[in-house]
Amino acid sequence: MSPVTAKNKERAWAQLGTSGSGNHFVEFGLLTVTDKACGLEPGEYMALLSHSGSRGTGAAVCDHYSKLATARHRELPKELSRLAWLSLDSADGQEYWAAMNLMGRYAAANHSLIHKHITANLGVEVLLDVENHHNFAWKEVHFGKEVIVHRKGATPAGEGVLGIIPGSMATPGFLVSGKGNVDSLNSASHGAGRAMSRTRANETLSWHDANAFLRDRGVTLISAGLDEVPFAYKDIETVMAAQTDLVNILARFDPRLVKMCPSGERPED
Repeated sequence: MSPVTAKNKERAWAQLGTSGSGNHFVEFGLLTVTDKACGLEPGEYMALLSHSGSRGTGAAVCDHYSKLATARHRELPKELSRLAWLSLDSADGQEYWAAMNLMGRYAAANHSLIHKHITANLGVEVLLDVENHHNFAWKEVHFGKEVIVHRKGATPAGEGVLGIIPGSMATPGFLVSGKGNVDSLNSASHGAGRAMSRTRANETLSWHDANAFLRDRGVTLISAGLDEVPFAYKDIETVMAAQTDLVNILARFDPRLVKMCPSGERPED
């Protein structure tokens, strides 16, 4: 067992089933299905979309093993120190691999519980449930060799694999099916991606403009930070157009009710 996960066990229990700050969210919206390959007949459905992570314990795991890797590779110049690594042939590397996979299962449990609790309170039937990881590492075989694929800012898009590619709090997200493009290592974008840093967003954007945009799109925002408004993100339609060779679009999600952490909380994404 990793000393980090052991130390944070009670913290992880306390935060189980919660979403977190940064770009994490819970949204209700309209899902327009255009391709029955997702398991639903074409038409419109009420949908719940969430983005949650491994919370404080996951951040602690990342911080601990990043510092450990940096200490193991003092030979790297300062500007490359964040590229330090732990060999999977070492005890530290194996410990980190186990801790990372545990945090992946923990993030999935958070997602599952959020959806379970909301649907139970609403008393509704779930017709389709899709969960997929991103910002994670997998052991996979590519070009005849077992490798580690780390999808930072990316999500699995193997042939027929369902995934979610969200835009922002007032722009569409998409339910997709991977095409299994070997040149992209069976990967696709996991979202629109930021167009500006959080600092720049807070310094240059305004709630006056953001609220006007939200009203125009018919979105009710419960809470969020200014650094998460739609103008801080790239145009999702452009992003989707750039990866037609990676995924097929099965459905479109349009947000209507959005909850993010209030302004001022430390980002966890």
